Amino acid sequence: MRFGQRRERAELSRSRGVRTWAARVLTVSAVALTMPATIGISAAPALPGSGIVHRTPAGGREDLMVPSSMGPIKVQVQWAKRGGSSALYLLDGQAARDDVNAWTFETNALQQFENDDVTLVMPVGGMSSWYQDWTSPSNTNGQKFTYKWETFLSKELPDFLANYGVSKTNNAVAGLSMSGSAALMLAAFHRDQFKFAASYSGALNISAPGMREAIRVATLRHGAYNIDSMAPPWSPQWLRMDPFVFAQNLRGLPMHISSGSALPGEWDHPASAGAVFDTGVAMGIEAVTLLNTRSFQARLNSLGIPATWSFPATGTHSWKYWEAELWSSRTEILSALKA
Repeated sequence: MRFGQRRERAELSRSRGVRTWAARVLTVSAVALTMPATIGISAAPALPGSGIVHRTPAGGREDLMVPSSMGPIKVQVQWAKRGGSSALYLLDGQAARDDVNAWTFETNALQQFENDDVTLVMPVGGMSSWYQDWTSPSNTNGQKFTYKWETFLSKELPDFLANYGVSKTNNAVAGLSMSGSAALMLAAFHRDQFKFAASYSGALNISAPGMREAIRVATLRHGAYNIDSMAPPWSPQWLRMDPFVFAQNLRGLPMHISSGSALPGEWDHPASAGAVFDTGVAMGIEAVTLLNTRSFQARLNSLGIPATWSFPATGTHSWKYWEAELWSSRTEILSALKA
């Protein structure tokens, strides 16, 4: 009987020991789980949508690979000087490269905003895309995927950047040539995202006679893309991408819109036969965009929609003139973003 009592006591002691050991393990585990929150170290990356997961040091530059329906897209960023959340999207031109956004090497855009509290967002790629959602891959150059640039710029990219603390609702967008109309389109149809838009030498009256043919030639010249894969001739997409048509949607939006005179200026100094030819082409294209922009100006005036207009006395279709217009837009951009 006494032996049974000793055995019973021993089992009770072991049971208490197990419970005590388990309680200690649970306590240590709980402390370990709460430590990252108290000392500021993340034990594992947060899931998308769970809040900010990363922040590059304010004012730094970084290349990001952003997931999209088109595959990973490279996006070059220059982070806001003081860690602010507003951003300026700088869209590339018709000849956009796959390795770098031309704003980073054709202009001093990075230096213009390096002391400002706004993040520069510069997507890479999109040659001849017009930054639209295409209906199918281009069938004239073996493209393996379908351009979905509006989806990327209005949803996938801002969702990704939100994990870095970049606002999804306080952004500006600027584009030149091909992307001038795209900048206005994005702002017109995504007013919750963009508070300012700028077009430099853009095609702003795409429905004008001859414009679709001109766009067809340009897309074939740059990458052999077929615009029928972007939108068939009868598609309403052509109207949706035309600023002249959707102008009413821009009411209340601060805008800076410019085009040169097509006359050679301070940045045109052709020193060879090839350079003379290129300057002539740049003059011709700028003459078309000037007509488009003046037509668009008349359209906005008829609707009573204000904008900042810039028509320099000289200027061809080239980067240094767009660099100057970006600088002219800078204070307007910062004011619209309250940055």
